[in-house]
Amino acid sequence: MSASGTPEYVLLGKVSKPHGIRGEVKIYPYSGQPEQFVASYERLYLQCDDQTELLSRYTVERARVQGKQVLVALAECRDRNKAEALAGCQVYVAREDLPPLDEQEYYLHELIDKQLVDPDGRDLGTGKRIMVAGAQDQLVVEQDGREYLVPIVSAFIVGIEKDRVVLDLPPGLVELNG
Repeated sequence: MSASGTPEYVLLGKVSKPHGIRGEVKIYPYSGQPEQFVASYERLYLQCDDQTELLSRYTVERARVQGKQVLVALAECRDRNKAEALAGCQVYVAREDLPPLDEQEYYLHELIDKQLVDPDGRDLGTGKRIMVAGAQDQLVVEQDGREYLVPIVSAFIVGIEKDRVVLDLPPGLVELNG
């Protein structure tokens, strides 16, 4: 919950299209791990209009992986017309509904809007967004008005704290991107 008492949401993916005649939808997960939907989420929040800040809550009845996407049956969506109306909607989960992590695991959203520093405390910039690029996700970092990319590799992430992330990057990586 945020300070105002409303849940905070994490963007998971996008409804790509309806599936079948019973209201199922195909969801493309931005994480590249469709099995998370099957095992983890009982409720999802959809935002179908870029102009609105309100998210609509949906109850997941069942989910199954199909290739790189997930087929999801939502209790509130029982026919193809309703499913068609959800195509293009962004899919979120309440932060409180995220499954717990093991000690050395982290969520990608934990890298965003935090100060990035090296092990000696030198400023590396601010994590701005995640770029899904082929086999290796990239963290887009902004520093002094310019952006550069850092591969998201567990060996580079020393620690994630409340307001900052400690990265141990190979020599020359920042300069190579500059």
